[in-house]
Amino acid sequence: MLDITLKVSGMSCMHCKHAVESAVKALPGIEKVEAKVEEGKVEVSFDPSKVSLEQITSAIEDAGYDVER
Repeated sequence: MLDITLKVSGMSCMHCKHAVESAVKALPGIEKVEAKVEEGKVEVSFDPSKVSLEQITSAIEDAGYDVER
């Protein structure tokens, strides 16, 4: 498993937290995801043989949030 922390802007409430976590959890190979609204961070543990960082980033952006690259 690989652990990463992404800086995500646009999250401001519990709905945002749920939307981001749900989008990432829907991907294959995700072990854990936790959005920290106050910190503007999303922590993800995933299997890089099943899902790429680009797919995770795209899922967050498709949910309406910006990921700093």
